[in-house]
Amino acid sequence: MAVGVFDSGLGGLTVLDALEKRLPQVPFVYLGDNAHAPYGVRTADDIYRLTCAGVERLWDAGCDLVILACNTASAAALKRMQETWIPKDKRVLGVFVPLIEALTERQWGDNSPPREVAVKTVALFATPATVASRAFQRELAFRAVGVDVEAQPCGGVVDAIEAGDEILAEALVKSHVEALLRRMPRPEAAILGCTHYPLMETVFQKALGPDVKVYSQPRLVASATDDYLKRRPEFLGAGTARDYLTTGDPDSVGAHATQFMRRGIRFRAV
Repeated sequence: MAVGVFDSGLGGLTVLDALEKRLPQVPFVYLGDNAHAPYGVRTADDIYRLTCAGVERLWDAGCDLVILACNTASAAALKRMQETWIPKDKRVLGVFVPLIEALTERQWGDNSPPREVAVKTVALFATPATVASRAFQRELAFRAVGVDVEAQPCGGVVDAIEAGDEILAEALVKSHVEALLRRMPRPEAAILGCTHYPLMETVFQKALGPDVKVYSQPRLVASATDDYLKRRPEFLGAGTARDYLTTGDPDSVGAHATQFMRRGIRFRAV
């Protein structure tokens, strides 16, 4: 009954942590493609190829359902995967859907025409590849009208977090927020469009100010996954063991993950 969680590196651990708290009875298998991180500066074709390889490895581990806990992979690869590659007995879900559901206050299956929503100005903080894909704006436009999205590519933040350099990460976040606020001085809401960014959520909130509602993904993804599995329990895979896998050096990745999550995590190489 295992469920797979895939990320380009360590950011997906924030989603995994929320998933394990919400669904303690489900064994999750996590795969970080640390050998090829970060994805945010790669081409769309490269991201697609690496994401497919990671998802296949999780299918081999008995996970019929895989969560792409990576906004870059969700933005640059998921639509193509769903249209041309994923077999009917498997499912791959991204992390954009729960964010857009929360922002538009409508379920993903609601195919009624786009309508007015309460929030009119949204700041999007994401990797350069996610921003370039315009996937968030595209999906939002299917469901809402009159929403102005200002996107800020946050170069360097993922690298600083993965390296454990919290001082640099904090400085970069402040710089990126300042750059966005020069273009959109008064956003009503902010989307943290990278699963690394929840670790910097308090820094984002402080830089944006108390009047901006910050949407972070882990809790939203965990709630949406819980709901999905209640509706589609057949996608609980055959796997029975929790596991942490990496394409990188397991000792190094485990050490950074332990610092990242502030609890001991041991990885195995794939």
